[in-house]
Amino acid sequence: MKEETVPQLSKKLCNILLTDLENARRPVLEAIKCSLDNARYSPSVGYLTPGSKMVRTELNVSSVQKMSRAIFLLEILLRNLETGAVNTKREIYYISKGETKHNPALKPLDFADQDESDSVIDFICEMLECYREELNCFANDRGGQTYSNQLVVTETMPDGEKAVVDLSSLGTSPFQPKNRPQSLQLKAKKKIDFCLVVESEGTANTFVANGFCKRNNAILMGAQGVPSNGVRGWCKLIQDQLKIPIFFFGDLDAYTLQNIFRTLKAGSAASLIRNSDFSAPDVKFLGVLPSDIKKYDLNDYPVKENDIQEARALKKASDALKNDPFFKDRKNKGLSKILHWLLENKRRCEQQAFFTVDPRDPTMPEKIIVEKIKKGDYV
Repeated sequence: MKEETVPQLSKKLCNILLTDLENARRPVLEAIKCSLDNARYSPSVGYLTPGSKMVRTELNVSSVQKMSRAIFLLEILLRNLETGAVNTKREIYYISKGETKHNPALKPLDFADQDESDSVIDFICEMLECYREELNCFANDRGGQTYSNQLVVTETMPDGEKAVVDLSSLGTSPFQPKNRPQSLQLKAKKKIDFCLVVESEGTANTFVANGFCKRNNAILMGAQGVPSNGVRGWCKLIQDQLKIPIFFFGDLDAYTLQNIFRTLKAGSAASLIRNSDFSAPDVKFLGVLPSDIKKYDLNDYPVKENDIQEARALKKASDALKNDPFFKDRKNKGLSKILHWLLENKRRCEQQAFFTVDPRDPTMPEKIIVEKIKKGDYV
């Protein structure tokens, strides 16, 4: 817990900048370097943490716009905190456009596109070592679509009121928590055996429609591809509050293992300052595993190396084995072996391939998943 609030830290920062300017010194802004070369991984912690490297920006001709934009957007974000307003990153971009539109003196600070304003917001968070959500700025991402007949969620509203949601009462409609899960309290109506995070939201919906939650005392979640802060924070909450096993079911390919599963389990280099609250270190990779292809006679297919996206994923896999502290750690050697297999065989298999095992039994993928969990067939 920080000793100082975000507004207090911001005021202190601006006072230092002002004092430097008044004393003819060049102001300097420093932020944690959020990149892989500053990422550290320890199995005892379970997620990527920042090293000691900092990004240092000193006022000069080339940096004056960056520094001015940082203070400009910081004022907008602090105004939100003062008034209680909440905005998406897209809305912050347009609010800044409105400020420069109505005040010609601010025109040099105008953003050409949202990527520019997003990067400044990230820089502000890295300077103050705070989450974007602490500045009432959201990426409009919500937790994964979640189903369970056993889970009850209590949300504390901004005004202190309590909202209680029994997921068993929602039918086939999913529960989607907001991307600030710290306001949620979870309770199991009866013992929950596991949580299954499915990479494909569509496949998660299929499992629900076919009765997965009726036959299993489980939580089922659709991850929507690369997990947002909402999905990651929601998984973290399930892990910490319910203390149940969490399993990830997704494609066997380099992109899924690096960009989706690693981000869910250990966070990302781009968000080193927030991984402690937005990662679930206990999640296990259930599959598709390389051994599943032969065991269940699954349809796999070769990676198209002339496809730019797939070629990039393979290159990133090779780089990850050499440079990523997560995959280099001995505790994750099982996951590294999968990456090695993908690079050597250059084949991939989709999670939906389990539907080929018995095409006349719509519950066969579920049966295989439950069997794998019982037998410990996961990494």
